[in-house]
Amino acid sequence: MDYAILTGLVLVSGVVLAVLAQWKGWRPSLLAILAVGIGFRLLIMATSAIDTWQPVDFVNSFKPAGEAILNHRDPVLGSNGGWHFLPTIPYVYGLLLWLGIPWEIGGRLVTVVADIALIPLVGKLAGGPRASLRAFQYACNPLAILVASVHGQVEPVALVFGVAAFVVARGPGAPDRPGLVNDPITLARQSVSALGFGGAVRHALSAAPDAVRRALAPHPGEKPALRRALLAGLLMGLALCAKSWPIWLIPGMLLLLPTVRARVVAFVATGVAPVFFLVTLPIFAGTSLSQLPEVIRVIQDIRPIVGEWGYSAILVGGDWTLDAGIATFGTRLIYVTMVVVAILWRRADPVDVTTALLLAFMVVTPRLGAQYLLWFMPFLVARPTRFAWPAIIGVSLWAGYGYLYMTQFDSKTWWELHSVWAQCSIVLLPVLALAMPWGRRVFKAPPEPLEPLSPGPVSTPA
Repeated sequence: MDYAILTGLVLVSGVVLAVLAQWKGWRPSLLAILAVGIGFRLLIMATSAIDTWQPVDFVNSFKPAGEAILNHRDPVLGSNGGWHFLPTIPYVYGLLLWLGIPWEIGGRLVTVVADIALIPLVGKLAGGPRASLRAFQYACNPLAILVASVHGQVEPVALVFGVAAFVVARGPGAPDRPGLVNDPITLARQSVSALGFGGAVRHALSAAPDAVRRALAPHPGEKPALRRALLAGLLMGLALCAKSWPIWLIPGMLLLLPTVRARVVAFVATGVAPVFFLVTLPIFAGTSLSQLPEVIRVIQDIRPIVGEWGYSAILVGGDWTLDAGIATFGTRLIYVTMVVVAILWRRADPVDVTTALLLAFMVVTPRLGAQYLLWFMPFLVARPTRFAWPAIIGVSLWAGYGYLYMTQFDSKTWWELHSVWAQCSIVLLPVLALAMPWGRRVFKAPPEPLEPLSPGPVSTPA
């Protein structure tokens, strides 16, 4: 990388500003926040675009996927096997290439625009008096700048739709009061209503006692929640169109919705966009109908590449390795861990549930690219824990070493450095575990404000 020193100075400046903002309690305006966030990202995007070093997958996987769309070929099967997701992002790549925008700019423009849009969304996700502080801290986030402006990885695109789904699902109410329903009678009524057997249910209830009919009657204020659920589901579906990992965001989104019926609507709506982009491949990408099963298989395939991160790096000496045994063990460990975390945080705020799931994933996964570490960043920044900033700074230093320092050398030296770098990631695992919201496993609503006491009658002495 030719501009490593400049990039490093920008990243360090971002960390200093974010920590200083926390210390001083800054509440900058949205205009100032966006000015800082846009300035950082555009500067690094411009220097990365003219750099002689370009990320391998950015050139050999992302660009061929856009060129495949431009040539009316399937991006999954017709781009040298480098694209393993739905064709949504390649459609955008193809459009930018068709407009004549140089790839080094156009390929990063997608992720930079998405990451800029994430800045105010993180503030919305945080809510409350510190919303602007959290948005500013994300604007300065060094890992977000690296992933969006240097690497051009599409994580910001998945996150901008995923976080937007959270914001919509929560609705206009106070963010510290998620709409969780715990009353058994209400849950029973909502569950029956969610089945959709309107006529049959009404007929069956016609002979029921009045108390039962009242309990199972449709909720009079449910329509706004259903509209939010539909939009939130569609947004989460677009997140899944960018990459497959936002599946871990779906539980948190559903928990933010107040009724079972709304959760059913959101869950069904989540599948609309992925199904649309899959079935329209023959129209927009020239995929034959006989190729669709193979496209689905490739998209669902989990490649057993290990050795980049955590315990798998220790097991294989820090080298990329195709090891089905470690990958299978790691995948099963992920599923077990997700279940355990979901149980432990079952009574927590949905944003905290999501933060815990994503951080736990990072601790137990056998395979990881530096861009994966951005998954939890908007949620952890919006609702930080005691060890949030040690985790943010730690993963940023680790990723920055890979992006900025290791790229200064030839391939042989890079591989030698990679072995040590990958194995050193093991020290981050306890930090990420500590950054989980352990102290917020049970949601505690703030106390309701007391009504002012009305003055009683004033008695006068006789």
